[in-house]
Amino acid sequence: MTAKVIDGKAFAANVRAQVAEHVARLKEENGLTPGLAVVLVGEDPASKVYVKNKHASTIEVGMASFEHRLEANTSEAELLALIDQLNADPAVHGILVQLPLPGHLNSELVINRIAPAKDVDGFHISNVGLLGTGQKSMVPCTPLGCLMMLRDHHGKLAGLNAVVVGRSNIVGKPMAQLLLGDSCTVTIAHSRTKDLAEVCKRADILVAAVGRPEMITGDMVKPGATVIDVGINRIERDGKARLVGDVHYDSAAAVAGAITPVPGGVGPMTIACLLANTLTACCRANGLAEPEGLTA
Repeated sequence: MTAKVIDGKAFAANVRAQVAEHVARLKEENGLTPGLAVVLVGEDPASKVYVKNKHASTIEVGMASFEHRLEANTSEAELLALIDQLNADPAVHGILVQLPLPGHLNSELVINRIAPAKDVDGFHISNVGLLGTGQKSMVPCTPLGCLMMLRDHHGKLAGLNAVVVGRSNIVGKPMAQLLLGDSCTVTIAHSRTKDLAEVCKRADILVAAVGRPEMITGDMVKPGATVIDVGINRIERDGKARLVGDVHYDSAAAVAGAITPVPGGVGPMTIACLLANTLTACCRANGLAEPEGLTA
């Protein structure tokens, strides 16, 4: 068996096209332009690249982009004051504070200062609680992207056995909640799970989000299963730096029915879903119908 490759780049391009279409309609019919504010504190090189890509993608789909770049020594009071300002700005529908923050800033405090309705990362404790109790919330972007790809591949997910390897607040836990919401039978596993291989082999859907390079191998995959690899790990192999996932791709692809590659799988969906969340937030703020197919 050779697994079908789930092309995250193509899927994300389609999501962005749908978002752009909705944005154009909002402008024409309602005079609304969804706005995304991104706050970057400090000079972290990876964060600067992410913010640049988010800005370009926001402009590409016709949204307003508000960038705020602050010095690394910005005080907590200054950052919180900026968030308060963005919360009160009707032109801003989504707020994202790029993580990680410099060590002197309390990330939890900062995230929970964002108005839940504008929390397009889905990290605010109110959104976490709403998602956990099956209510309407802002959903973290990466799990939302995974859910979109799974729905596209399988159609209905009801009754399927899903195993999520990883228990982070950003991916593992919300991913499990989303799969429960689609009526999967869900197991959360992690690096300390006993008989992890046997747990994984029961999965019709296997989501790897544990942060360990190539930890999930082909002999841990049920024949025909769908494997979603969230991991992005930089390793040295044959004297060259490479990006690999949490799944050993070649061995898993020989067994699985479908699989996401790394890179080019889940990664491109994260920014696409950030844009989708900003669009959703704009629609909710103005009492308009949410964009179909772009929410959980």
